[in-house]
This record gives sequence, structure tokens and C-alpha cells, in this order.
Amino acid sequence: MEQPAVMVCGHGSRDTDAIREFDAMVAGLRARLPGRAVGSGFLEFARPIIREGLDALKAQGARTIHALPAMLFAAGHVKNDLPWEINSWAAENPDVKLVFARDLAVDLKLLEAARFRIEAAEAKATRPATREETLLVVVGRGTNDPDANSNVAKIARMLWEGMGFGWTAVAYSGVAHPRTNECLSRAVRMGFRRIVVFPYFLFNGILVKRIYEQTSEIAALNREVEFLYADYLNDHPNVIATFLERLDEIGRGETAMNCTLCKYRTQIIGYEADVGAVQAGHHLHVRGAGTDADHGHHHHHDHGHSHDHSHGHDHSHDHSHDHAHGHSHSHRHR
Repeated sequence: MEQPAVMVCGHGSRDTDAIREFDAMVAGLRARLPGRAVGSGFLEFARPIIREGLDALKAQGARTIHALPAMLFAAGHVKNDLPWEINSWAAENPDVKLVFARDLAVDLKLLEAARFRIEAAEAKATRPATREETLLVVVGRGTNDPDANSNVAKIARMLWEGMGFGWTAVAYSGVAHPRTNECLSRAVRMGFRRIVVFPYFLFNGILVKRIYEQTSEIAALNREVEFLYADYLNDHPNVIATFLERLDEIGRGETAMNCTLCKYRTQIIGYEADVGAVQAGHHLHVRGAGTDADHGHHHHHDHGHSHDHSHGHDHSHDHSHDHAHGHSHSHRHR
């Protein structure tokens, strides 16, 4: 029996570091799936785009494709943009069965990876401070989906209690508040001897670099506090393990996301008008537009802390995520 092919769906970025790390993750996943064709594509900027990746797998003979969203939480990209891309291609290729996996979500394996990154940052400390004297700042991407934003807060809370920090704060690199610099400006006034900044991101890129840059700016103004820069998740083995688990869930028919507090299905305070919003792609204007390498320039500089794979805005609208037969032609949230 033919093994289903795997399509890894990334956000895409202008930042070449982001694309390089995404490609390395795909290579690692391919090595763990001998005998299965593994392709990839991006929503925006980088190539191949999602459609091209799917075309390539079909050309290799794939008649069943399991699509993996390479994104941490189910905000607009996972709920709306990727399903729109997948459904549009599926409607044009009815001879291929497409099944869309759920997001990585709040997962114990990723929490363990997060703990590892934070402990590695602590090991580089140059001043004495206990965990109780340390404030942990967890920075998420930020979207206009409050359910996805709340997942970052949940990650922070579990790390806070599990690792015994004196306090924790949550910030976002864009869209949601507080932003990184705003959060850190307030955090330094709390009197902690040490602040650990941890970007809860999969890959490097413009947003992660911005987080480190803003941290450096705040640190330069508050030298009495030791700032530690934790790495993002990137190539931790538990990242690959979580992707493999999402593939296993497809085989068990467990692809549904947790939609209890989804703004497209429930009247969430402040987002009542989004219930039942039309599902449509929002990346057409930058799909395959190219990276910094193609255009010969860079938008942000690292300042010594290079570490996302996204670009500073989020487009949220969504839901058609349980594709048991590969396609869902519904374009409204229910």
C-alpha cells in the first residue's frame, strides 16, 4: 500500500535565516520518514509556494497527501489561509486525497524543549541569581485571534510554575499587546535581578531578531538587571517528534483542532462580528515574492542575537480544518 506523501506548510519569510532553518527542519523530518515523499511550501515570500509543493508531490505519484502546518498555534494562518490554499488545490485535483493535520498547539514535548532552551540561557549567566530572583518573559508572535494569544500565556504559566521563577510576563512581537519593548520596560521596574527573554517561535527571522534587538535596547538602559537571551525552539529533537505525532494523529482520525474558544465559531468578547467570516486567502500579493537573497537587502540586523519565520503581520479569518477526505469546499466558518 502506498505510503501517503507529506506536505510541510510553512509561513514563509523575507529572512533567509528563517527559510534555511525551515528547510533544515523539513530535511530532519524527511530523514525520519523513509519511504515517504516529503515536500514543502510557503504561504508567502519564499518558494516553492504551497501550490508548487503540492504539484511536485503529485508529479512524484502521490495520490494521498498529509499536509502539516509548520506553525505553533491555530490562528489565522492555520484556520484560514492554509485551508484556503489546500482546498483550492484539492478542488482542482480531485484525484488526490488531501488530509490537513492540526497545529502543534500546547504540547508537553514542546514545553520540554522550551525548558531546555531556557536552562541553556541560564547556564550563560555571569551574575548570581536564583530562580525566585528571576523574571521569565515569554514572547509570542501575536495575532488578532485571542484564543491563539492565550496559548502563549498558558505556555508562560506552565513554565513559570514548573520551573519556579519568581514571576512571568507575556509579550508579543506584533499585533497583540503588550509588545516586547513595552513589556520589558515595565518588567525592569519590578526589581528582579535577572530577566530571561524567551521567544516562543519555531524559527529565526525578522520577528525573533526584533525581539532580541528590543531586549538589547532595554538592557542597555537597565544595566543593574542581567538579561539572558534564550533561543527559540528551532532544531530541538522534540520539534520533529511533535510533527511526527501530528502525522500519527491523521492515521487515527484525530485532526480536529480545539475550537471551543475560536472567534470564528463562538462570540468571543470584542470579536463578535468575526463569527462565520468568509474563508479566503490573504497572502496572494506576496506569494512567491522572494526573500532578501532575491532582492539583495535586509530589513533587520541581528546585533548578536540571531534568532522566526514570519514577518510582522497576521491575517486571521478561518476554519475548515478537518479534511477527512482531503477537501472541504466550505468557505465559511461554522
